[in-house]
Amino acid sequence: MGELETEEQKSRAEIATYLRNLADQLDSGDDVSLDLGGKQVMLNPVDPVTFKLEGESDWAEGDTEAKQSIEFELVWWRDAQTAEEGTLDVQE
Repeated sequence: MGELETEEQKSRAEIATYLRNLADQLDSGDDVSLDLGGKQVMLNPVDPVTFKLEGESDWAEGDTEAKQSIEFELVWWRDAQTAEEGTLDVQE
């Protein structure tokens, strides 16, 4: 499985709690568990990890609102001899 993505509205406090939990998992050095659309995905980031951070704003003339976003991305490379070794560990 190549990519799983989920999108849902949460409060700022809920997002902060989620990010703290993710940070604790990363800091432990163990597997990282993500809940993506009702599916549990297990990942094991290995050093070095590339951290991408993006802030964006989108507004057009005549709009009454401006869309703003923050995007985080962590990227790392794992040894894999087969496609199966490179797939996500998804548990439903």
